[in-house]
Amino acid sequence: MRKLLTRAIATSAAAMLALGATSCSNEREGEGSGSSAKGFKADSVIGVALPSKTSENWVLAGDLFVNGLKEAGFKPDVQYAGASTTVADQQAQISAMVTKGAKVIVIGATDAAQLSTQVAQAKQSGAIVIAYDRLITNTKDVDYYIAFDNFKVGQLQGQALLDGMKAKKPKGPWTIELFSGSPDDNNSAVFFNGAMDVLKPLIDKGEVKVGSGQADIKQTAVQGWKAEVAQQRMDALLTSTYSSKTVDGVLSPNDTLARAIITSVKGAGKPVPVVTGQDSEVESVKSIMAGQQYSTINKDTRKLVADTVKMVKTLQGGGEPEINDTKSYNNGVKVVPAFLLPPVIVTKANAAQAYANDPKLSPLTK
Repeated sequence: MRKLLTRAIATSAAAMLALGATSCSNEREGEGSGSSAKGFKADSVIGVALPSKTSENWVLAGDLFVNGLKEAGFKPDVQYAGASTTVADQQAQISAMVTKGAKVIVIGATDAAQLSTQVAQAKQSGAIVIAYDRLITNTKDVDYYIAFDNFKVGQLQGQALLDGMKAKKPKGPWTIELFSGSPDDNNSAVFFNGAMDVLKPLIDKGEVKVGSGQADIKQTAVQGWKAEVAQQRMDALLTSTYSSKTVDGVLSPNDTLARAIITSVKGAGKPVPVVTGQDSEVESVKSIMAGQQYSTINKDTRKLVADTVKMVKTLQGGGEPEINDTKSYNNGVKVVPAFLLPPVIVTKANAAQAYANDPKLSPLTK
């Protein structure tokens, strides 16, 4: 139950959780499953709405969707939202996909809470809506969610932070700082809650200390996942809290922010702490092999896109796609049936094995 509550969005009341849990099976059999039982033409338009190109994985995902959907016989309409801080671009793109007659719309949400109108339009047109990587919140009109297990990602990050600090300094207490992602990305809270599931018991015992005292997600958030925002916050923390002491570790939710944090620490002339990450970005894998960034998370975008295309193909044939979680992802209105892939923690010790089948990353681990 604790795991369910930590994954649910913060504003969901206990009654809403109960409603979502009891209605999940009905949603999948009726309205929640869209028109999957009917199927649709094999050469149909499939919309894919992705956020701005803030990481290597989003760029890769777009290319993979274009190629994978074409190979499956569909007509892909893959769009990226602009770099602005508003969700207007993505809202317009989804509406345009509905107008084009898309039978499935896959959405990597720019702002998880501001797409309910467009998702409702999609459902009214008979389209099936798949939330990709980021759960879309506060709407009954999402049929499926496909992602890596993001709560597990946070748990792995929290444990990696502890393991790395213990390796460098066997006996505590350890002083850390916490960073979380953009507050408009539903995954940010899931990552953070997963990490705190591991870290908070030790914080409560006094074995781990948050040096600045900034342990609330509102204090740790990095708007827009922007590297410069993370670097500025780390600069401020070093000035205010670490003028005469050392930070042992920093929880970073992804690789882009991890590198910004390391840049800040180096710029201040401080020893590089244990820093976590996520996404297996090229520069961070290089940093890990060089002994700077401690860890990342391998979430193979190739696998996630391939499984999403497989889901679309199953829906096209009138079948029900594979689901392995019907309890954990409450979006504030319903529990969304999910297919979750397992993430893998990567450090210098296991990088060669983790990326053995990745032609881009494998050469970096030699």
